[in-house]
Amino acid sequence: MLVIYVSVIIIPVAVASILGHSSGNMLHELGKSFALAGFVILALQFFLPSRIKWIERPYGLDILIRFHKHMAVLGTVLLLTHPLLLVAGDAEWELIVALDLPWYIWIGKAALAFLIINVLLSAYQTVVKLKFEKWRFIHNVAGLVIIGCAFTHSWFTGDDLKLNSMRTLWIIILLFTAGIYVYHRSIVPSRLKRRYYHVIDIQPESEKVWTIKLAPPAGEKIPPYLPGQFHFITLYRDRNLPVEEHHWTISSSPGEKAYISSTIKALGDFTSTIGETEKGDRASVQGSFGRFSYVLHPEEKDLVFIVGGIGITPIMSMLRHMRDMEDNRSVLLLYANPVEDHIIFREELASIENGQYPLLKVVHVLSKPDDSWTGERGHIDREKIERFCGSKLGEKVFYVCGPQGMRKSVIASLRDLGVADKQIRVEIFSFLD
Repeated sequence: MLVIYVSVIIIPVAVASILGHSSGNMLHELGKSFALAGFVILALQFFLPSRIKWIERPYGLDILIRFHKHMAVLGTVLLLTHPLLLVAGDAEWELIVALDLPWYIWIGKAALAFLIINVLLSAYQTVVKLKFEKWRFIHNVAGLVIIGCAFTHSWFTGDDLKLNSMRTLWIIILLFTAGIYVYHRSIVPSRLKRRYYHVIDIQPESEKVWTIKLAPPAGEKIPPYLPGQFHFITLYRDRNLPVEEHHWTISSSPGEKAYISSTIKALGDFTSTIGETEKGDRASVQGSFGRFSYVLHPEEKDLVFIVGGIGITPIMSMLRHMRDMEDNRSVLLLYANPVEDHIIFREELASIENGQYPLLKVVHVLSKPDDSWTGERGHIDREKIERFCGSKLGEKVFYVCGPQGMRKSVIASLRDLGVADKQIRVEIFSFLD
């Protein structure tokens, strides 16, 4: 798939180089090539996060979105370098500094300005305290403006776009981009609204944490999913409650056929209203996505789950599935929380541990316990990992899920202990991390 992606970016450059007119100036030609490649990268940005299963399945949507972020930076660098290379080649500095320029040059400058702002807002969304929904709206609108301005600029400016073959290719790219956007933002949501799920239960798990159980439309089955995956949910609750789409990990087992559940912690304005959800409320569900699942690696028999707080949700889905499938692999769960009352699924974890499947050992670690706590204290560090895992770390596979600071600390400890990266699997809840 990566080969196809790179080929699509290179094709316009190759066509222009072979069929187009060369100025004879290497820097000028490089500048034009950067512009062509940069435009195609921007067009493909609409494709990467569009949740199309056949492109998402080999990598996981979370990985595709992170790739999307990196390619946005690369595209920006290419397009910013484009006018500099033209000037370094044979163009005049007026191209950059003059005010008396043709309108289509200003359209190109506007595209660059919107692109830079969009990239910076994405990188510093939390720093500027821009709410996710507002950021996503700005991001999507700005993307359309950028691609429209870039198309117009290149159509009227570039010598290469005088070729019929290049014009045809450019129109195909624009139509493809528009089609992907309409499919992702309009067609799919409309389909989902025609087959609502319904809330059949909402139950508190711990302080500010709820589990929502959703049943599919009457007569329909829940689409197959892997334990540990996530999905997108939009709740329609009326009562003046907000309507927003959010991605949450699936906490139920695929063996459960009556409902699918997510366990959600109140971390923001929207999630603070989860407790107000009621039985009978409607929801649209899209998914599942992601590759953080033990079933993708059937050869792994000795697992260590290192979890912090709400990071237990994908792990709980996996443990429930192991129980349902009577999977007797060995599992160690190191589960970190601040205080005892914050432990999610405590009783069910104990029940699985005392059962036959899987061969589970649970170790709770509290960072701020009261005097009555007799278990592990502090944080999950190198000493605890080494003590509970024993000496045969090379035979184990580690699944890490939790807050960013914890993830980084645990991964650093694992590497210090000589654990190879191929033995470490990480789930990151936020697409913006």
